[in-house]
Amino acid sequence: MENINEVLKFYDAGAEKGRLERGLGIIEFYRTKEILKKYITTNNNTIYDIGGGIGVYSSWLSEMKNDVHLLDIAPSSIKYALENQSESNTFIAEVCDARNINRTDESADIVLLMGPLYHLQDINDRLRVLSECYRVLKKGGLLFSVGISKFSTTTWSISTYGSKNEFLNENIFMDMLKKELTTGNHIRPKEYPYLITQAYFHNPLELQNEIELAGFKTINKHAIEGIIWFTPDLNEKWENETSRNRLLNILNLTENEESIMGMSPHFMVVSQK
Repeated sequence: MENINEVLKFYDAGAEKGRLERGLGIIEFYRTKEILKKYITTNNNTIYDIGGGIGVYSSWLSEMKNDVHLLDIAPSSIKYALENQSESNTFIAEVCDARNINRTDESADIVLLMGPLYHLQDINDRLRVLSECYRVLKKGGLLFSVGISKFSTTTWSISTYGSKNEFLNENIFMDMLKKELTTGNHIRPKEYPYLITQAYFHNPLELQNEIELAGFKTINKHAIEGIIWFTPDLNEKWENETSRNRLLNILNLTENEESIMGMSPHFMVVSQK
């Protein structure tokens, strides 16, 4: 994995700790679980959570009585995940490079790939990861792959989140945006240490095509935060049951709409071996 030191440094600094419990992460976490529950309708599945970080989804899936294996490249994330398990959500957790999954052929019912594909800027590395997922999945097994939209930084900077800043007046920021929009490569300038580390940002069809190159059949694509994420005072509205349900209704009506899916910061491709 290129820029491995940058990636490890980013996650060793605790980037994932509490991220899904605040701000837009709350909506991302809720929606990701909502989508997964559409397809994971039984328990006792063998699930590999590849690149699963500190184990937030591994913990949730293990509570649903699945056999979960958290496999992540960052030793600090694995250590944190193991230290924060409880008796009701135990899972296996091991250090693993997604390009060389340390599991046997056709041993998983389900694979989550909700991180590695957007930290690999070389398409050959991404295809190697997808090939490994194909290898470890049983025939008929499901793969859930998440991408970050190549438009995510741009829409963030011109939305309610960036409106109080002057990013569009900063040449360094604009140079970063241009590279994202033209190549998909996100290279974080040192001037913006709070942004996600080096990454590759897809558009939805591009991610789907890469997954299909590895032999998978696409079942569906889902916007995760969708078109509601730039709603003013989103978290306040989310806390109100009535407004939250209306926002979710909008999301559920539009989550598969390809013409606007790239507006969502994250999207998920559901595919089958």
